[in-house]
Amino acid sequence: MRSRSAELTSVREFRLTDDEIPDPAPGDVQVRVAAVGMCGSDLHSYAEGAVGDTPCVYPMVLGHEPSGVLVKTGASVTGWTPGARVALEPALYCYHCEFCLAGHHNVCAKLRFMSNPGEPGFFRDYVNVPVGNLLAIPEGLSMEHATLIEPLAVALHSMHFVALKPGETAAVFGAGPIGLLTVIALKLAGAGRVWVVDPVAHRLEMARAAGADAAVDPRGVDPVRQILSDTGGRGVDAAIDCGGRDGSINQCIHTTRNAGRVVITAIPPEVQVPLDFHPMRRKEIAFYNVRRSNHESAAALGILTDYIARFAPLVTHTRPLEDIGRAFVMLENYADGVGKIVIRP
Repeated sequence: MRSRSAELTSVREFRLTDDEIPDPAPGDVQVRVAAVGMCGSDLHSYAEGAVGDTPCVYPMVLGHEPSGVLVKTGASVTGWTPGARVALEPALYCYHCEFCLAGHHNVCAKLRFMSNPGEPGFFRDYVNVPVGNLLAIPEGLSMEHATLIEPLAVALHSMHFVALKPGETAAVFGAGPIGLLTVIALKLAGAGRVWVVDPVAHRLEMARAAGADAAVDPRGVDPVRQILSDTGGRGVDAAIDCGGRDGSINQCIHTTRNAGRVVITAIPPEVQVPLDFHPMRRKEIAFYNVRRSNHESAAALGILTDYIARFAPLVTHTRPLEDIGRAFVMLENYADGVGKIVIRP
C-alpha cells in the first residue's frame, strides 16, 4: 500500500513523498489517518528548526494530534476490527524502566515520541502503531474534534500541578489552543476569576468565549500591573504559562500570590531562559513544568465528548495534506482568525 507523507526538509520547507507502508507487525495496527491537529511544538520545528534544545533532523514528519480509522491488525491483536474510529497516542513507552514502573510514563527513560527526530509523526496517510496506543472514539465526535484529545490531555496533566481549589483564581499566559484548553479546564474545575494574556486580538476573543473573565493585551497594558491591581496587590493563586515568549515565565512569577503555584506548559524557544528567582524565592512559589501528558487521554475524551459545545469553536480551519505549507504560514502569522488548524490527509 502506498502512503503519502509531508516531510519537513528544512526551516519552512515541506515536500510530499509517496512510499510503501508495510503490514502491521505482531501487536501493531495500521490506521488510515483522517485528521491531525497542528501543535505549537510543530510550529517551533517549522519556523525555528528546533523544539527548545532539540534540533530538527531532516527530513522529518511532524504531527502528533491524530485521529483515524483502523484498517489492518497485526498478529495477536484482539478486540479491534477494521473500521473502528480511533484516536492515537503518539508516545511510545518502554513500560519497564524505573519511571514507567512508578507510573511516570511521560518521563520514561526510553521514551520515543512520534513527530520527534527519528520517529515519524502523523502528517501522512497511513501509520502503524502498537495496539495499546489506540483509543476508541464515539460516533458523535468528529475526526477533527477528536484531534483535541491529545492537547486536552496535556492541559489536564497540567491541572495536577495547578491543584486548583474551587473558587481560586488563575492567570493564563498565551491564548493559543493549549491556553484555550487550559481556560476551559480551569473553569470546569471550578475556578473563580481567570485572566488571559495574549497580544493577538482574535485569540483574546476566543479566550472570552472559552470562559475567561478578563482578557489582557500586553501591547497596551503591563499584564503584571493589571492583574495585581485587579487582585488588590495579592496576585492569583496559580499562573499557567502556555505561551513561553516575551518574558511570560517571569510574568507568571510576578502575578502569583505568596505560596502560590506557577505551572509552565509552554516550551520556550530559547535554550536558556532568564528566571526572576528571588521574587519566586521570597514568595515561596511552587514552580512546576509539564511534560506532555501521563494517561490523561481517556479523561480528555470523556470531557471533550461531554462538553463538545465548549471545545468545538477551537477548531477553526481544516486543510488537505498537500496544503500543509500554507497552513503553517497561516498559523505562524495568526492569520484569518486561526485557532486550531487540522490537516486532513
